[in-house]
Amino acid sequence: MQKLNFYAQFPEAFKKLGEIEALTKQSTLSPLIIHLVKLRASQINGCAFCVDMHVKEARLDKEKELRLHHVAVWWESPLFSAQEKAALLWTENVTRLSQGPVKDEIFAQLRKHFSEKEMAALTMVIAM
Repeated sequence: MQKLNFYAQFPEAFKKLGEIEALTKQSTLSPLIIHLVKLRASQINGCAFCVDMHVKEARLDKEKELRLHHVAVWWESPLFSAQEKAALLWTENVTRLSQGPVKDEIFAQLRKHFSEKEMAALTMVIAM
C-alpha cells in the first residue's frame, strides 16, 4: 500500500531529479555501467521496484541476462571488466557510507578507470 504519492505532493522536485538523470545520461559514462550501478545500488537498498525497473531498462539497452544475474556477486564474476568492477566497488562503498568513509585505495582504484568528471557523474548516478 502506498502511503504517500510523493510525486503528486512535490512535482517540482521530481522535475529536478529528471533533469539530473538527463545530465548523467549525457555524460561519457557507458550506459551499461550506469545500468549496472543503478541495479547494484537498488539491490543494496532493498528496493524490489527499483531492481525490477533497472533490470528492464538494462535489457532494453541490450545488457546480457547473465550479467544482470551476476551483479549481486559482481566481485566473484568473470563477466565484468576492471572498469565495471571499479564502478561497482564504488557503488558498494558510496551506498553504504553509514558503515564508514570510502577508503583511499578504493578511490584510487576508481581513478584508474574514470576521469574526475566521470567520477562525479558516477557518484551522482549512485545518489539518484
